Amino acid sequence: MTMIQWFIFFLIIQVIHFLGTWKLYIKAGRKAWEAIVPVYNAIVLMKIINRPKWWVILLFIPIINLLMFPVIWIETIRSFGKNSRLDTVLVVLTLGFYIYVVNYVYDVTYVEDRSLKSRSELGEWISSIVFAIVAATLVHTYIMQPYTIPTSSLEKSLLIGDFLFVSKFHYGARVPMTVVAAPMVHDSLPLTKLRSYLKKPQLPYFRIPGFEKIKRNEIVVFNWPVDTVRFFFDKSNIHIDKPIDKKSNYVKRCVGIPGDSLEIKDGYIYINGKQTVLPDRAKTQYLHKVVTNGQLSATLLNRYNVTEGSFYGDYYMLNLTDENAAKLKNNPLVKSITKQITPSGNYNKAVFPHSPLYPWSGDNFGPIYIPEAGKTVELNSKSLPFYKRIIEVYENNNLTVNGNEIFINGKLATTYTFKQDYYWMMGDNRHNSEDARYWGYVPFDHVVGKPVFIWFSWDTNGQGIANKIRWERVFTTVHGSGKPVSYLYYFLGALALWFVYSFFRKRKKEEG
Repeated sequence: MTMIQWFIFFLIIQVIHFLGTWKLYIKAGRKAWEAIVPVYNAIVLMKIINRPKWWVILLFIPIINLLMFPVIWIETIRSFGKNSRLDTVLVVLTLGFYIYVVNYVYDVTYVEDRSLKSRSELGEWISSIVFAIVAATLVHTYIMQPYTIPTSSLEKSLLIGDFLFVSKFHYGARVPMTVVAAPMVHDSLPLTKLRSYLKKPQLPYFRIPGFEKIKRNEIVVFNWPVDTVRFFFDKSNIHIDKPIDKKSNYVKRCVGIPGDSLEIKDGYIYINGKQTVLPDRAKTQYLHKVVTNGQLSATLLNRYNVTEGSFYGDYYMLNLTDENAAKLKNNPLVKSITKQITPSGNYNKAVFPHSPLYPWSGDNFGPIYIPEAGKTVELNSKSLPFYKRIIEVYENNNLTVNGNEIFINGKLATTYTFKQDYYWMMGDNRHNSEDARYWGYVPFDHVVGKPVFIWFSWDTNGQGIANKIRWERVFTTVHGSGKPVSYLYYFLGALALWFVYSFFRKRKKEEG
């Protein structure tokens, strides 16, 4: 839906609200016209139902408002004496239209000083649960979201089984575009595998201003731009059209930012002609063919920090950093080590931009330009493979090609100006990462947030509970330099102090 369509929809809602409540406003001692003035009518309604004015803000926050509307409906009818369980069920099941019956059919009286306390323990319990969900959804959607690392594409920096907190406010929280969706879940409902959202209506893209921009080589969580799968690991059910904010969540390192020229030479990234220097925590890995005199023990492989590899009888294929490959080469059991780099000029059709005009591979790639909002590029048959998806899909234009002529929205085009920023996201595990080399640019409207904290880490291959928990990774930061430091004991100390403080505060209050 466009902004104009949403504005019209908003006005219709105001009319519906007015027609269903104007008599109730009068019975509460207000004026009938107060029920139709946008925003002001919500403020007045909060006074009528004896609830704080800041609740109005919650009514205009996407996703949160879906949780608040039933609460407001129930509070409204209870303010006019309709307190039975049947009344509550009816107002919820009719999506609030039961208020029309209360407004026009019943001769109700406004209860000005009604008690806000629930009449039963069940009601109190439900009320607490509802507002806990509202608070948690608010934090999850606009402040901080939990996230689990499912693959090894950022191995060494982030491990499979790391549980992260992803900040929404660093780059600016993206207002959910999918209006009707279950709170605190992504694209499917737990256990049922049912879709957790309705595709329509959709809000226009909007992002609350952040306090920093994405920096080169930062780790970023984003929605996979070319996602058409039903579930993250299920590639059998494809060609699913998903809203942007319900596409699968990916986490990669942003190796190129808007305006950069990026090239990959023999597996190494070059930005604007210079080889990029990754943070010291980033450990870039490549597949190596390791020919040996026999099998290498698990203890030896652990010594070289090998977490991925296969044995083929007379040689291994191991994922190694350059540093570990050099160390392993000196082992007397090793005959030779060869990094598996695809030479320049070997065309891989799976590699972006998927055109024989550019015979590139995942190891020798580019150079390419990373689009920047407001910048203009020439548009022709050679440049179109890079920008075709941007023009058609990410920036919603109608593009047609007739011979050597390119038409955008029916007009001949020789240049194109980008509407938003784009980024180049790659995994540190170079030969085991499905990243931008295979599907291209990531638009800024697909960016979810910045991972900032590892609050838990679980190793499924560990022996015993104690070894399955990676204690050294619990409560560590994602970014930064040097060896990660765990803040677990600081957290536990602060928690203990809080419990002691709460205990003595409660005791003092009881004595007083």
